[in-house]
Amino acid sequence: QVQLEESGGGLVQAGDSLRLSCTADGKFFSTYGMGWFRQAPGEEREFVAGIGWKKSPTYYSDSVKGRFTISRDNAKNTVSLQMNNLKPEDTGDYYCGASAWGETYTAVANPSFWGQGTQVTVSS
Repeated sequence: QVQLEESGGGLVQAGDSLRLSCTADGKFFSTYGMGWFRQAPGEEREFVAGIGWKKSPTYYSDSVKGRFTISRDNAKNTVSLQMNNLKPEDTGDYYCGASAWGETYTAVANPSFWGQGTQVTVSS
């Protein structure tokens, strides 16, 4: 079991950048594939980006490819999402998820553990 806590959300303008972080407790973080997801008001939660437990491969949704970068620091039990050139459609609650030994897209996109989320609002 792993507990996750997201941080870094906020209100920004279109074109700005934000960096989200997700910190995990426990000593087995390095064995989890990690993913970022978001849920816009009235919409279903969707996959945004993922990274395998070996720090690769990485996966991105088409809507964020080239603008967002996922990375992980196993020494700090942290996975980050650098979001550049934000757009109003990036607005939503962002969640991180963990998948034990996750490496494939299917694994990281279907985590077993979730954080509580952090809110991102992008104004036009």
